Amino acid sequence: MEVRTRFAPSPTGYLHVGGLRTALFTYCIAKKAGGKFILRIEDTDRERYVEGANEVIYSSLRAVGLNWDEGPDVGGDYGPYIQTERRAIYKEYAEKLVEMGGAYYCFCDKDRLTELKAVQEASGVNPMYDRHCRSLSPEEVKAKLDAGTPYVIRQKIPLDGTTTFHDVLYGDITVENSTLDDQILLKTDGLPTYNFANVIDDHLMNITHVVRGNEYLASAPKYTLLYKAFGWEEPVYIHVEHIMRDKQHKLSKRDGDASYEDLINKGFLSDAIVNYIALLGWSPKGEREIFTLPELVAEFDISGLSKSPAIFDPLKLRAINAEYIRAMSPEEFSKIAEPYIRKTCKGNFDILKIASLLQPRTEVLTEISDQVDFFDEMPDYSLELYSNKKMKTSPETAKIALEKALPVLENITDWNFDSIHDSLFNLIAEMEVKNGYILWPVRVAISGKQFTPGGAIEIAEIIGKDETLKRIRRSLDMLG
Repeated sequence: MEVRTRFAPSPTGYLHVGGLRTALFTYCIAKKAGGKFILRIEDTDRERYVEGANEVIYSSLRAVGLNWDEGPDVGGDYGPYIQTERRAIYKEYAEKLVEMGGAYYCFCDKDRLTELKAVQEASGVNPMYDRHCRSLSPEEVKAKLDAGTPYVIRQKIPLDGTTTFHDVLYGDITVENSTLDDQILLKTDGLPTYNFANVIDDHLMNITHVVRGNEYLASAPKYTLLYKAFGWEEPVYIHVEHIMRDKQHKLSKRDGDASYEDLINKGFLSDAIVNYIALLGWSPKGEREIFTLPELVAEFDISGLSKSPAIFDPLKLRAINAEYIRAMSPEEFSKIAEPYIRKTCKGNFDILKIASLLQPRTEVLTEISDQVDFFDEMPDYSLELYSNKKMKTSPETAKIALEKALPVLENITDWNFDSIHDSLFNLIAEMEVKNGYILWPVRVAISGKQFTPGGAIEIAEIIGKDETLKRIRRSLDMLG
């Protein structure tokens, strides 16, 4: 049997990291088995629908390499793949279920249901529909339908007994049917509820494995009863634990927690994001943690999934992102770093050289702009920057060092890293001082910063001889 998995997001905004993790696990299960990964858009909750969200979902998944075999924009044999385009299908199956005795028409209006809920809550009873319309005769139902009375179709849950379903992580779970509500399957507007549509779609699309959050464990018995009512085989269920912001709070789109777009805007790389998210609730067999997407597919095993919540650790994500940056070729890093460099460094500088200084010092791309803002123009800075206990320098010693370094640098005819290095280190040897005695004041004088990508020699090479000398002379004026 071909393994067929699906990722079925709702178009309610950016792709949240929890959704991306579900998509990743679902993709890995399908691809490791040589199966199909399907994208389905579940847009029946029109109140939460966000215009343009479908395109955001498509672009985000493609950006991380989770390309689908069937879906709204690529087609397939089981479409449409957008639920609002499948309205007639749900109506057909809901009415069929009524005929089979597994569902019924409910004509209760909003006022009655609101009053019922209020009474139940006041009595300390868990709010559930009281099955008022469940016992209507066929004649009563027909009369109301003929009169055009608005209705929903509800699932007819058995009044006694138990229902058992199986989950890969949690094993067999059994619930008392008396605790289950007669849930709505088809709403008054003719659109299905999620709980009905996902069952119909999963069956008709031949989905073999369903990955979803464990908040759906409570609804799973109702799905099982629907499958049994239709005489269909259930898919394999894998209910994964939540991603937590901390030990008490779930990571939540509604609370403004990170989406994939947020992480990209914060300077993280797509490959690093995917790699890190894979480790949230899943453990590879060995100690290795860095995987490309094809390596994740090969390594992934459902047995590595955890029943414990995973805590989203921004520091761990930064560390993984840094490893990806270090592993890039200088040319690759220069290409992705250039837009960030150019935000504050617009002069005619060698971007590859600047990027080579940044690469070992960058964890996220958004750190770059502030690191290179001095290349175009010297910032205002305090003379206290010249004080460095480790280098044993002060504004007073800095003045001496710069006065010695200036003529040495002026005499360089071929301005490059080696000539600058040799000239300054010859001076250090002549003065019989530590390297920092000369190099620290020069770096401060030409950058105006305590922390820079690269040292005095690298910076001097990049900004050029004229600008280096100009900045040192200005600094000497400041030092008096």
